[in-house]
Amino acid sequence: MSETLYNNIVLPDAWPPRDIDPNDFQPMRVPYLANPPQVINIDVGRQLFVDDFLLDDNSMAPTHHHPVKYTCNPVFYPETKHERDNNGMPPCTLPKCGGIWYDPSDRIFKMWYMCSYTGCMAYAISSDGIHWERPNLDIVPGTNVIISEDFHPDSGSVWLDLDTNDSSQRFKFLVREPVGNKPGKMFTSPDGIHWSKPTETGIEGDRSTAFYNPFRRKWVQSIRENLPKRRGRCRRYMEADDFFQSGIWQLGEPPYWIGADIMDRAMYSEAQLYNLDAVGYESIMLGLFQILQGPPNDVGLKKIEPKLTELTVGYSRDGFHFLRPDRTSFIDARRTPDSWEFGYIEPTAGIALIVGDELWFYYSAYGGSLEYSKDSLRNGMYGNGAVGLAKLRRDGMVSLRATFPNSGVITRKLIFTKGMGLFVNANTSGSLLTAECLDENDQPIPGFTRDDCLGFRGNSTCAEIRWKNASIATLTNRPFKFSFMMNRGDFYSFWIGKNAKGASGGFVAAGGPAFSSNRDI
Repeated sequence: MSETLYNNIVLPDAWPPRDIDPNDFQPMRVPYLANPPQVINIDVGRQLFVDDFLLDDNSMAPTHHHPVKYTCNPVFYPETKHERDNNGMPPCTLPKCGGIWYDPSDRIFKMWYMCSYTGCMAYAISSDGIHWERPNLDIVPGTNVIISEDFHPDSGSVWLDLDTNDSSQRFKFLVREPVGNKPGKMFTSPDGIHWSKPTETGIEGDRSTAFYNPFRRKWVQSIRENLPKRRGRCRRYMEADDFFQSGIWQLGEPPYWIGADIMDRAMYSEAQLYNLDAVGYESIMLGLFQILQGPPNDVGLKKIEPKLTELTVGYSRDGFHFLRPDRTSFIDARRTPDSWEFGYIEPTAGIALIVGDELWFYYSAYGGSLEYSKDSLRNGMYGNGAVGLAKLRRDGMVSLRATFPNSGVITRKLIFTKGMGLFVNANTSGSLLTAECLDENDQPIPGFTRDDCLGFRGNSTCAEIRWKNASIATLTNRPFKFSFMMNRGDFYSFWIGKNAKGASGGFVAAGGPAFSSNRDI
């Protein structure tokens, strides 16, 4: 039986799709863009202009934006004995097999990370997301290590599960140990420090990770596969209602999902998809694609240099099909010999935090280390891994840019069932952003005409647009269209606020100081 999503997208009966051809190098086809719903429900979250799903007519220019790296990067780097040289492993502090979250229960930022390359797992906390502390824990006394030192992490994800009704499983952890295809291990924890006995997954490759789709309440395994010939590294997909159930599969059972395509850039060899992580952000799933640009492993090992991987961004409204309109690097490397981020730019589970008016993206990066030149895991190509931070305006991945007078956008038919105000995220560059509501015949609704609109002029990530004598709440449960217009500036998102402060009801990725749950309420 087909499933209707929060936005009125209807999934096919056969789900997840099993008809993706791994030999097709064209960009992934996104069915709901070719056949959008007759009426789109906008109850959940800020409505982002990352694709044309919402748009019926548009004379504004879609404009892609990238985060700006923090001036004092790296914000976290190897310092302790476990981090500097654990059993001959190169120095690293890498959340690529952990995660970074804001925990509303005790109002602090929390990080789970690898100490030395494949050395052990550890935990750090911060009150501001910039300055990090290593608490003394009771797992390995006198250290911040969270799992026995004989457990060697290679890849994985730590997830703060704020939807669970079981407090003993508030934190979820998928991790696999290095070398070869093997089962991963799945743990749960009440505090992110003391973990359950592990349960094994099916066979998976390195850089396999997991994430949660909050719109469908599904746990998803992003399983690394390595297919012969041109395809190389790519992903398979497995989902389930239960975290542990998502890890149960037979070899070859999870369907092929996605890989690099002809639009992906590469420098040293053909592009491959090294990893794909995703998170619920407002009304979409926000994905970071780690694209491998080479060189091959033997070259990196011989030169003792990190390979080049960089992050590009993708967007999904069903959690499976991702649109990737911008193939320039969202977070890039610096291929200069003195750089701490020479290569291996890697995403972190949770992907982004909301801090004030900004999205904070933490990432792993490697500088390399000539002091290590032994076997593959003890080679300096994996050395001096540290944590970077890049910042972007909230909702700021894509804007619609007004480039001439009376630039405008008309939405498809929308509907909402609750709300009390129209809110926007925009920088109008001195012009006035106005909104008009159109009926099913595309005629202005009395009281909601452009002449009635008070509009917004300024720069804000949360500003209300009002009309002189009408409230948007009177349009509840009635299909209509928005017509927005301004002369210049950037328009990032709109939404129906659930309260006077403009709470969107959407999902907040890895959280932030303003939120008490995984939603903006």
